[in-house]
Amino acid sequence: MSKKMLFIFNPRSGKGQIRNKLLDIIDVFVKGGYEVIVHPTQGPRNGCNMARDMANEVDLIVCSGGDGTLDEIVTGLMEVGAKVPLGYIPAGSTNDFANSLEIPRDMVAAARDIIEGELFSLDVGAFNDDTFVYIAAFGLFTDVSYQTSQNLKNILGHLAYVMEGAKRIFDVQSYWVKVEANGEVFEDEYIYGMITNSHSVGGFKNLTGQDVEMNDGLFEVTLIKKPKNPLELNEIIASLLNAFDDTDMIDAFKTDCLKLECVEPIPWTLDGEFGGDHLEVKIENKKQALDILINP
Repeated sequence: MSKKMLFIFNPRSGKGQIRNKLLDIIDVFVKGGYEVIVHPTQGPRNGCNMARDMANEVDLIVCSGGDGTLDEIVTGLMEVGAKVPLGYIPAGSTNDFANSLEIPRDMVAAARDIIEGELFSLDVGAFNDDTFVYIAAFGLFTDVSYQTSQNLKNILGHLAYVMEGAKRIFDVQSYWVKVEANGEVFEDEYIYGMITNSHSVGGFKNLTGQDVEMNDGLFEVTLIKKPKNPLELNEIIASLLNAFDDTDMIDAFKTDCLKLECVEPIPWTLDGEFGGDHLEVKIENKKQALDILINP
């Protein structure tokens, strides 16, 4: 008797490149012994709802799309506490999550790795009543999706060399935030904050620091203070580009749980998608809550 697979894909991710590979991908799955239910997403939360409703009726769920599509599917699984394994075929333009797990960009190769791969238990983030897979962030650059990471690359590059870039950074909105974690309190004016479980953010490797493990029950937290002069700005840029925390302008630490309180509502992004405006946020690490099939 064939095993059942639900294959959810976003037909618009990555300029619709999956359309040229769809038959080859399904052929890999069928040869791997699966009866495949194929579902192209129809709009916001459609993938989430489909994963949630079908989680207990299939042996495996595979999704294809960008990081936002992946976030939807994982959110659906977490909402019902499902333990069905997940496979992921990246089809976005940045694919930080896929890069962190070394999932191939070649879609057919990624499908083969799902069939031939092994289960890896991955941490998942709980954000108030929501879920994120690898990043929750606020501030600088987060008013647009991480799919447009070239903006981040361009601005960071210009900041190091062009004074015009420096002028722009001093005008960026900042937020007064109080953060409680590991029995400590951090309180300052921050232009950017990210809570991550990833080796890559916005296409940048190692921006989240050293010794990142995606199944250790810990997040990497990075909070960037607002620079008051070019010297402080240079400290921030050098620290980020060198992936070495040697400046007082960045608060960086690991934790399994943290609470943030803000003076004004702050807009957040979860895995590159809008996560709402919040005055208070509680973030918890759900250790090894998601089983994903990858090439070991």
